[in-house]
Parts: sequence; C-alpha cells; structure tokens
Amino acid sequence: MKIDFQKMGGLVPAIIQDDLTGKVLMLGYMNEESLKKTQETGKVTFFSRSKQRLWTKGEESGNFLNLVSIATDCDNDTLLIKANPVGPVCHTGADTCWNEENKTNLFFIKILQDFIDQRFKEMPEGSYTTSLFQSGINRMAQKVGEEAVETVIEATNGTDEGFLYEASDLIYHLIVLLTSKGYRFEDLAIQLKKRHKGVKGKDY
Repeated sequence: MKIDFQKMGGLVPAIIQDDLTGKVLMLGYMNEESLKKTQETGKVTFFSRSKQRLWTKGEESGNFLNLVSIATDCDNDTLLIKANPVGPVCHTGADTCWNEENKTNLFFIKILQDFIDQRFKEMPEGSYTTSLFQSGINRMAQKVGEEAVETVIEATNGTDEGFLYEASDLIYHLIVLLTSKGYRFEDLAIQLKKRHKGVKGKDY
C-alpha cells in the first residue's frame, strides 16, 4: 500500500468497521509504525495523540480489534480497517463510539455460510454437513425438498415454533446445496436484487 503519511504530519485517519455487521466502530489515527505493528500482530494499533505513543486497542481492557483487512481510499490518505471486535469498542462501554448497538442477527447467515464453506473444503469425519456433501447432489436436493414440505406443513397445521424450526432446517440445507454447486447465499441476494430492478410498475 502506498499511503501518504506526510499530508497530515505523519498520521492518517483509520476508520474501523466491523467485518461481520458492517457497522463503523470508531475512528483513530495511525502512523507508519502503528500500521506495521497492526499488520504484524493482527491487533489494531493506533498512534495515540493524547499519549503520544503507540496504543493497541484493548491493551488495558482486553477489548481488542482483531484485524481482518486494510484498504486505502482513492487519495491514499485514509485507511478503512475491517476487524472483529472483542467486546465493546468505546471507552464508555458502548458497542461503537457513536453509541450504536453493534448487533444484527441477519449476519449470522454469513457466519453459517462461511462455516459450511469450511466443511466443504475440509470434509471432517463425523460431521453431518460432510455426510450431506458426500451423499451427492441428488440427495442434497432431496433434503431441501423434504425440509420445504415440512416447513409448509408446520406453516399450515403446526405451531409457530415448529414453523421457524423447519424453516431454519430448510435454509441450512439450501445453503449446503448452494455450496455444493459452487455458490453462496449471497448469490441469491444478487439474483433477487436483479429481479427487483427489473420489476417495473409493480411492488415487490
């Protein structure tokens, strides 16, 4: 990365974003030394303007920011750092420095997709997901069909709890099938987005 540290006297702003939720967590500043330490340790480290020294987030509280990726903006004078936070980020105890809640259950789908991807790569013995992959496309597709039927039955003649349970099974088996075909759940979002743009004069 070619970063222009001289524009602001040796420092550049570093925007910290939660890699999972997409929430902006905080803003700090880095110099060349703190950036290097961040890359070497995997713990986000800033240059503290008040302490006039390097400061690793969480060095006192234990609420570290585990590095995921670093990107520069178009002018090469601002960093976007994606990280996985350990605990609240703000010194006030809030999840973010803007006092926003950094929680969203929807992003668990990404965690599940990543987990199933890993199972597909490693195929560990004793894993139910592994057994599905090894059973072949026809069996995986059949399982999606079975779970769809069970979801419909619970929706029409079952309980709300049973409906949510079976619908969750359906989503899980669908992700397994998608993964076996070389796709991710995000590909469904892309397809839905394309359809949404293509709908003219109609409400979804």
